[in-house]
Amino acid sequence: MKKAITRASSSSSWLSTPGNPLLQWPSPSSSLPPQHQNPNPNPKNPDDLPSAVDSLCRSGSFDSAWSLLLSSLPAPLPAFSVLFRRYSRRNMPTSAIRSFSFLLRNPNSFVSTDDEPPPLDLLLDALCKEGHVKAASAYASSLSLSLRSHNILLHGWLRVRRLDKAQKLFDQMPQRSVVTYGTLIEGLSRARRPNDALSLLEQMRLSNIAPNHATCNPIVDSLSEAGRFKEALALVEKFPLFGISANIYTYNSLIKGFCKNGDLVGASKMIKQMIGREILPTVTTYNYFFKYFSRFGKIEEGMNLYTKMVQSGYSPNRLTYQLLIKMFAESEKLDLAVQMIREMEQSGFESDLATSSMLVHLLVRLRKIDEACKEFEGMIKKGIVPQYVTYRMLTKELRRLGMGKIERKVSELMDSVPHSTKLPGSYREREGDEVVELRKSIMKKARVMSETLKTCKDPKELRKLKGSTESAVETANKLIADIRRRVYKVQSG
Repeated sequence: MKKAITRASSSSSWLSTPGNPLLQWPSPSSSLPPQHQNPNPNPKNPDDLPSAVDSLCRSGSFDSAWSLLLSSLPAPLPAFSVLFRRYSRRNMPTSAIRSFSFLLRNPNSFVSTDDEPPPLDLLLDALCKEGHVKAASAYASSLSLSLRSHNILLHGWLRVRRLDKAQKLFDQMPQRSVVTYGTLIEGLSRARRPNDALSLLEQMRLSNIAPNHATCNPIVDSLSEAGRFKEALALVEKFPLFGISANIYTYNSLIKGFCKNGDLVGASKMIKQMIGREILPTVTTYNYFFKYFSRFGKIEEGMNLYTKMVQSGYSPNRLTYQLLIKMFAESEKLDLAVQMIREMEQSGFESDLATSSMLVHLLVRLRKIDEACKEFEGMIKKGIVPQYVTYRMLTKELRRLGMGKIERKVSELMDSVPHSTKLPGSYREREGDEVVELRKSIMKKARVMSETLKTCKDPKELRKLKGSTESAVETANKLIADIRRRVYKVQSG
């Protein structure tokens, strides 16, 4: 059952903001007719108002959203929260702040439940999540902020990777909580500064704030990524002193670090240890092993683990399949790669552009042209526009096999959807056999000429050879220019 609805004017200290410049800004309703400025009674279904406002804002009809809100006052606070979020997402932070200023001037225009955050926190959170931390910080600097508001700004600076701003804000905060420390520790750990994170953890303990998983696991992850396993395991051994124990995230961080640093033995020990503590591995845990097998081309070990994983009742996720497909493709096990893609599709994971393109390329290399064409057509039916390089590769193979009718059908399919004609910078057409043989012949003649020039001392003969050498060089240059002209003509065609 919902908690009793309370008026913000009687329970929120954020309204008392003397000297706030936004109090002087014009109201969003100032240009509306007078009848809209006197709110009508609540609608029959006020819970539907936020979704209606959200739908209007998504289409860019902010004026209509305001009209709906002003005709439904007092409106639920989530309806105004939608405005904060949508304005921020549209890169309109000033409009989001002005919407909040409307609530400041009209505290009876909304209703909220006891468990909802205050409007200021909703505004700061919306701005920070969309990257407008500078605007949020500038506006909040004139206000008396709560601990929660400070934490939102702290997290916002870390989201945009401004660790310097986050540390400055942390130093200025009048009070801190475990959330405050955990937020900054996570930021330092992600920035690969585990030493600073460890120092902050010690400072936290001296402040009589007990560490938890949110403050310790990021440091374990950062140390493991850096290959500092002795320190990471030493920190895990201290967990009981903090009143916590290693959980699945702790072990996943250690296993990820061992696999990344090529230590399969260490990763296997962690698996045994976590199972011994009755912590079951997850699909994410096994994916770290698949990354290792893919990186080092250990196909047999990868397939054995995959088989055991499925037999144990685990359902592979999309990343599992992608890692196995990559492993097979890089090891030239094309049949296995195609089989794994088919199995992924049967498991309910629809192929994306990368997977579908890889499948077409693999089928062409396996000379399964009919299947490749069928997959190409299926991509377009699913709304996936094939890459131009995939189209070029397929039509070239069809042309080589003399399958002109199917080539025209593929071209018609490609022309039926908007597509780019750009090719990768590294893309080059293969040279024909005649061009290759002619180039070899020129190089052979050049080597013979070089050896002759080294031994010949007759001036007349040297003049003849020089003339013939220049002729050979000119021929070679013309041939190279002709090859380039033909290649570029095909690319631009």
